[in-house]
Amino acid sequence: MDDERKAGKRAAEGLREATAKEEAKNESKTGHDLAKGADRFEERSKSSDGRSAKEKQKG
Repeated sequence: MDDERKAGKRAAEGLREATAKEEAKNESKTGHDLAKGADRFEERSKSSDGRSAKEKQKG
């Protein structure tokens, strides 16, 4: 059980590192930092179809 937990923690750390590298690469390509928190949620929501989350909820 302890080995499984350690393996999970290593996998999670690897994922965080890979995500940070990918984010840094994207930020350098665009020339600005990616939005964080709620702003990022809105950015991702709009990127899928051009509508905000609020507009999608309205129908």
